Amino acid sequence: MAAEQKQKLEQQLWNIANTLRGKMDADDFRDYILGFIFYKYLSTKMDLYANEILKPDGLTFQEVEGHSDEALLMQELKSLAIDKLGFFLEPSELFSELARRGNAGGKNNFILGDLAKVLTHIEQSTMGTESEEDFGNLFSDLDLTSHKLGKSESDKNELIVKVLVHLDEIDFDLENVDSDVLGDAYEYLIGKFASGAGKKAGEFYTPQQVSSILAQLVTVGKDKLKSVYDPTCGSGSLLLRVAKEVKTVNAFFGQEMNPTTYNLCRMNMIMHDVHYKRFDIKNEDTLERPQHYDMRFEAIVANPPFSANWSASPLFMNDERFSAYGKLAPSSKADFAFVQHMVHQLDDNGTMAVVLPHGVLFRGGAEGHIREYLIKDKNYLDAVIGLPANIFYGTSIPTCILVLKKRRENPNDILFIDASQHFEKVKTQNVLRTEDIGKIIDTYKNRSTEEKYSHLVQTQFIVSQDYNLNIPRYVDTFEEENTIDLKVITDELRELAIFGKATDTTIADFCEELGIERPF
Repeated sequence: MAAEQKQKLEQQLWNIANTLRGKMDADDFRDYILGFIFYKYLSTKMDLYANEILKPDGLTFQEVEGHSDEALLMQELKSLAIDKLGFFLEPSELFSELARRGNAGGKNNFILGDLAKVLTHIEQSTMGTESEEDFGNLFSDLDLTSHKLGKSESDKNELIVKVLVHLDEIDFDLENVDSDVLGDAYEYLIGKFASGAGKKAGEFYTPQQVSSILAQLVTVGKDKLKSVYDPTCGSGSLLLRVAKEVKTVNAFFGQEMNPTTYNLCRMNMIMHDVHYKRFDIKNEDTLERPQHYDMRFEAIVANPPFSANWSASPLFMNDERFSAYGKLAPSSKADFAFVQHMVHQLDDNGTMAVVLPHGVLFRGGAEGHIREYLIKDKNYLDAVIGLPANIFYGTSIPTCILVLKKRRENPNDILFIDASQHFEKVKTQNVLRTEDIGKIIDTYKNRSTEEKYSHLVQTQFIVSQDYNLNIPRYVDTFEEENTIDLKVITDELRELAIFGKATDTTIADFCEELGIERPF
């Protein structure tokens, strides 16, 4: 039943999103529709919570406005809501009320000004409180004055009212505390937008199939986590995926450089009912200005931007994240800088899993030096997993996953898995199936060896290979070609020649009979 409900909600929300689709590009209508869904979510949470508080008094939230004790009741409700929910809305500011006013009498009633004030008030209601950072500027990407919504104010208002009215008709079923149907539907929408966003998709979304692998890798043998961290958290989908693999995650931490994506991540956390006190997402450049520098995390997952530029400033040689290695990752390829950063943040009993381009496995220079330090000096590398090409949005390059631990259960070997040929082609994209993901995880858990798929390699042998981790060196996927019998081929060619001559003779006879010139 939950699956049907989820599918229905996803389709309803996508249909409403398409109301905006013809008006603007994917990035813009994504921000508007996700923002409005989030506003409705907050309104519904506020309404449900206020009604629960007021029930002993025989009041509903709507009845507070105009009540003889309105000021006192409103003050008490705000205090309780700020602590419990992290924000506050008045009855007249609820989503359903704005939708009703905008469509009252079936007319296009102007509400854009009121809507802008409400969204601002949500953010302002948290000022000076513990949740201020988590709600500040959340709606900054919803520009209700943008010409993208329409040429005239009336056109803009008509479009927004249309979206709000359609959204208001959908039951988010938030009373069902055991259901995360809305959170999953929100995640579905983010994925749909990513699939059509081309190269930009990599900035905010990791495909669920890859998220699932990373999440399962860092939770092997655990049913609860003290903390999970993603230094390039995008929309937060990877952090939330880790939570699906265990019973509880006490705290979520992340950093995201893009302000719009940072807002999306915080919305995504709240929409999945992660309390504001349980997540700490920062808007900054992770490598240049790390915001959780002194913290250590039990699980770390990441899909950093592939081979991104970074400053590689010599000043970083005094930074604990990089100083022990003796060399910095190249300024044109920050891949190993992210690895070094993650290793620095990893707790002694933790596991980290990071997606990287294949080049990190064999490129020389500083990257080769960093690989040597991680393997020879620290012995942190636990597994190397090769993924199929063309499974990420916006790039077709093959990728790999590095799994690292500070306390390895198997310190004398490293597991190599070549999963590059195990996928299904769907249209133009390669997709990892459930069985492909299961095979990777089972192989990692059991550290099993399978011909042409996985191999346990002694660390000393990797030393002899000059710390080159290129997977074909360790997992032989060579397929022998069938033996060719040259005598059989010669006989077949001779028979074809004889048949050709007979055909030429037949054609010549027909041409002579018809009185036309032969073609040869």
